[in-house]
Amino acid sequence: MSWRRLRTLMRREAQATLRDPFTMAILIAVPLAALMVFGFVLSTEVKHLALGVHDASGTSASRRLVGELAAQGAFEPRPYATRAELDHALVSGSISVAIVIPPDFDRRMEAPTRNGRPAVQVIYDGGEAVLAGNAEGYLRSLVAATAADLDRGDGASPRQRRSAGGVEVVTRSVFNPRLDGKPFMVAGTFGFVLSFLTVLITAVSIVNEKLCGTFEQLQVTPATSLEILLGKILPLGAVFAFDVVLMALAAGFVLGVWPVGSMPFFVTVSAFYVLVSLALGLIISATSSTAAEAVQKTVLLSIPLVQLSGFAFPIRNMPRPVQWASEFFPATHYIRISRAIYLRGEGPVALLPELALLLLFGVLLMAFALRRIEQRG
Repeated sequence: MSWRRLRTLMRREAQATLRDPFTMAILIAVPLAALMVFGFVLSTEVKHLALGVHDASGTSASRRLVGELAAQGAFEPRPYATRAELDHALVSGSISVAIVIPPDFDRRMEAPTRNGRPAVQVIYDGGEAVLAGNAEGYLRSLVAATAADLDRGDGASPRQRRSAGGVEVVTRSVFNPRLDGKPFMVAGTFGFVLSFLTVLITAVSIVNEKLCGTFEQLQVTPATSLEILLGKILPLGAVFAFDVVLMALAAGFVLGVWPVGSMPFFVTVSAFYVLVSLALGLIISATSSTAAEAVQKTVLLSIPLVQLSGFAFPIRNMPRPVQWASEFFPATHYIRISRAIYLRGEGPVALLPELALLLLFGVLLMAFALRRIEQRG
């Protein structure tokens, strides 16, 4: 391999990319737009959610509980006089989650040993599964915090202070105590963008070169297939690596989401995954005759793979055969790595198995892409 020829090919590819304003606009605008959409619009964060409240107790303890729920900003309580009115509001869609405080709530708070431990009932619309789960987690956390305040004696009677710890609340949340949906969506958005946009741009650009005859001209030059492969993917890889940095900064400054782990490590892993996706784009371009065909194949291939890789839906909730199949998708392992770095702050040692699988996928796809280029020669 000649480094001189490789530098010439890389410079040619970089100049061709930078001269096309439409392509540059897509490379910069689409990743940022996707980040904002998934971070803001599609976030599963619980904020100002309408909360139906049926307070059958009507005591100071129950009013204190409802007041705490309203003060946090996550819920906007709406009182309902009867349980029937509450059920009607849930059915009509006026509210998505509700809480029912029983008539004996205050009595159980004061004497949990004799009367039984106090409890509240949480009802939510199961059709909005992710948001409902987060809402339930918020309610459990806030009820636990209120019970702790009562236990410390904040505005409670002496009898309530002695027994507030008896409130039956079971809650445990690790890595994301606030149940904020933004870090989850932001970390997954990197996988969505790098799995779809990189493949699309690469496939379409190379198909257009084949239609213009410039790609065939490269194959009759002294440049080897490996040099052509690297000359194509390295300049585009550098552009998408810059996109990763830009998206990470936008997520941090605009959305307030920074990785718990190492930012350089995250960028390095993302840059390698970009090369994996670019190799897949080369493979699609080698089997496409027109740009429209390349776009169709990219959509048919990339969108299902991303959706089944855990970007929006947990893999553990999918049927067992789909779970097994998802392990053969490079996006699955990259999204796991991305979320592990963003949410749990894990490093290379803890992520070694996922990194090894991602490396294996990269080697196989690049080898296959190289083989396709040689066959076209």
